[in-house]
Amino acid sequence: MALVKYNNNSISAVTSAASIPSGAMTLIKTLTASSSSSISFVDGSSDVVLDSTYPIYVFKFISIHPSTAGQLKCNFSVDGGSNYNVTKTTTSFVAQHLENGTYPTLTYQAVRDLAQSTSDMWISSSLLADNDGNFSGSMTLFNPSSTTFVKHFISRGNSMNTDPGSVDDFFAGYGNTTSAINAVIFRMSSGNIDAGTIKLYGIKDS
Repeated sequence: MALVKYNNNSISAVTSAASIPSGAMTLIKTLTASSSSSISFVDGSSDVVLDSTYPIYVFKFISIHPSTAGQLKCNFSVDGGSNYNVTKTTTSFVAQHLENGTYPTLTYQAVRDLAQSTSDMWISSSLLADNDGNFSGSMTLFNPSSTTFVKHFISRGNSMNTDPGSVDDFFAGYGNTTSAINAVIFRMSSGNIDAGTIKLYGIKDS
């Protein structure tokens, strides 16, 4: 491979930026909660893209704070958000350590599993509603526009939970549908999302 050396005139000579890579991850939409019952990303609504444009979509959760103690949960739609009831099978494990130095654990969480269920799936442990309590992390959704395969997802996040302590949550599973997923909703198991931001990114093939 030839080594290309640029001089001070190289950039000034560029007449078009089309050939300069913009990066594999593209920010699509940022939504900020304010005592919100839910946050939803619907393809084609409010500049949201959730279709075959990208094979991978990533949601970033930034300082999600609940109005009352509870879990952040998620569901999918195949009808543009009219119904969030995709059948899912999931699994989960968690690493935990409390502020008082007790309960250092790494455990499989069978109670959080879904087995062919249309219920909302867990994204976090029970979050502390104290003023400084919050949850941050990410969820990756693979090939949601496929009409051939089920839709895999993986999430990981850290929170100050209700014990209180640090909880590192791992969730994974698939939406058992060959219909295209075109909307995603996030909401608390009880109460509102008092504050916090969720960002949606698309990742290109190359």
